Amino acid sequence: MAFGLASACALVMAPVKSTGADGKIVIYMQMGGDPGIASVLARTTGAEAAAKALGIELHEQYASWDSKKMIDQFKEAIAAKPDGIEIMGHPGEDAMGPLVDQAEAQGIIVTSGNNPLPNLEKKYKDKGFGYAGADLYAGGYLTGQAMVDSGKLKPGDKALVWDIFHQEGRSRSSQGVFDALEKTLGKGNVEKLDVTQDIDSDATKGIPVMTAYLAAHPDLKAIGTQHGQLTAILPKILKDAGKKPGDVVVGGIDLGPDVIAGIKSGYIVASFDQVLYLQGFDPVMQIWLTKKYLIPGLHQDTGVGLVTPANVDKIAPLIQQGVR
Repeated sequence: MAFGLASACALVMAPVKSTGADGKIVIYMQMGGDPGIASVLARTTGAEAAAKALGIELHEQYASWDSKKMIDQFKEAIAAKPDGIEIMGHPGEDAMGPLVDQAEAQGIIVTSGNNPLPNLEKKYKDKGFGYAGADLYAGGYLTGQAMVDSGKLKPGDKALVWDIFHQEGRSRSSQGVFDALEKTLGKGNVEKLDVTQDIDSDATKGIPVMTAYLAAHPDLKAIGTQHGQLTAILPKILKDAGKKPGDVVVGGIDLGPDVIAGIKSGYIVASFDQVLYLQGFDPVMQIWLTKKYLIPGLHQDTGVGLVTPANVDKIAPLIQQGVR
């Protein structure tokens, strides 16, 4: 980060007119899924930590990963006339663009997280529009490569990428997994299975879908995904299907308790670590810095690597604290 918390808090605060009744800066923030779930918890923890440290009034918005709900929540946030709004890019720039224009015209600072909006970021960078999240394609490719590097796959093996391909923004990470697997396994050996909105919002609805797929494809050797909740349920699906650890190589994303258990048991060989805590902390600090010091938008890549059997024991305690 260009500014750490300690250095930011050490700055002499200039008087700034804010929208809160008690003079606090008011921020509305989209968290993505539902409160407390593994793919959201650390983001919430980070946002709340930043709000507490910086004296910010934080309003959290949860959308069950429903793009339409994200759009509606953005409209609600604009209507509340806060100092700043953090949005996610899942609905795409065509849907979010006019709303960003509207918010910016009203003097509301807008920034983004988790899923980028590059054209809007470029357009409003000087007004504080930044990005806190992973390079999605690179993260997906890193995951797929880790699956290959596990030594359990060879050219000609059959693999599946189970993810959201119908949304342009979210498909970048899953495409990265696909490309990495296809490079080694060969063209025609990696299949895509799209995730519907109902499964995106409630991953348990995907259990019968994947169970049926496994039954129809007994030669399947790998499943890759960049969906945190699907990553979490894959070990149980495989176990219930009679698959032993290593029979089907799994690569995923995020670091909830079920994912960590899956890594330790051998069902998951790698999970992409996009450091969700920073995806919560950084956008709150971005708006604070822009509001007080006119700092332009900072593009911050929070995706730093993988959690594997080699390092899971070191990181697990931090996950239990809700900060990784």
